[in-house]
Amino acid sequence: MDITEVTAELLAFGEPTHFEPAFARIRNELFARLAEHGFRSIALETDRVAALDGGFSHGFGEVPANRRLLDWLREYNETAGEPLTFHGFDAPTEMFSAPSPRRYLEHARDHLGLDVDIAALTGDDERWSRSEAILDPAASPGASPEARELRVIADDLVAALYAAAPGLDAAWWRAKVHAVAGRGLLRYHAASAQPGDRDTRIARLAGVRAVLMAENLLDIRAIEARRGPTLVFAHNGHLQRSGSGAGAIVGALLGDRYTFVAGSLGHSEAIGLGEPAPDTYEGRLQRETETWKLAGLPHGRKRTDTKPERGYFGLDADVLDGAAAVWHIA
Repeated sequence: MDITEVTAELLAFGEPTHFEPAFARIRNELFARLAEHGFRSIALETDRVAALDGGFSHGFGEVPANRRLLDWLREYNETAGEPLTFHGFDAPTEMFSAPSPRRYLEHARDHLGLDVDIAALTGDDERWSRSEAILDPAASPGASPEARELRVIADDLVAALYAAAPGLDAAWWRAKVHAVAGRGLLRYHAASAQPGDRDTRIARLAGVRAVLMAENLLDIRAIEARRGPTLVFAHNGHLQRSGSGAGAIVGALLGDRYTFVAGSLGHSEAIGLGEPAPDTYEGRLQRETETWKLAGLPHGRKRTDTKPERGYFGLDADVLDGAAAVWHIA
């Protein structure tokens, strides 16, 4: 199967773990090939605001292939008739922390030239960003009267930006991305302030993050619609069409304009993953793969030698449900 046979407006390639470097390396090769066939943008699982300046969140800036991707994009765009664009589609949240919405809302406020004292409402940024604000509902500022007032302000900022859209330019888009990120952070902090046991709260926050990611992907697609398709790269769990992640949301809304290709891994020294059993999904793919390949959906069973502590989750029925293909790295 050739990569050009699997296309869509949003072509999503997943990976089963962030800790096997081959996925990011091959992703770069794939995007270079897709650029020859009309793709004009790539969106990664990193903070959308940070990506505006070629930055990364969640430690992804330490991945050599990510830095090489940005270098290649700069070099390509020096002579390109139509440039390629780099996007992040994640929220500016970490696993157990989320920043203050202050600087995001202030960026939009300053662009609009409004006189709104946002800092007086947010207070010390540290009270938002400390891990207790996410882990302990009682320590979260997300349900405070100030937070509720900030959510109104955030909505007003987004509305004011749309009212100013006739004069939109690059600065307008940056302001909109900041305003939406600030509003999303307020939603995330509000969810963290709701009571519940640990599993319930983690699932709730994961659901909010999935919605924010989906909103970002849809917005990126709207921006890029007239230029060409977009390659999306993230963990399978975010991109798969089943469940309640961003891929399930976007897939339901876009239909066949969204295509998911599941990432599959045979073995990996990087995460201490051995050879898969022959009758597993990965085992059947492994027999016919020297380095990597794009293949149809395999038959088999879920492997049991998983490494969830390294963020590795093997192929299973949920991941494969709705996938158009699998890219397997031996």
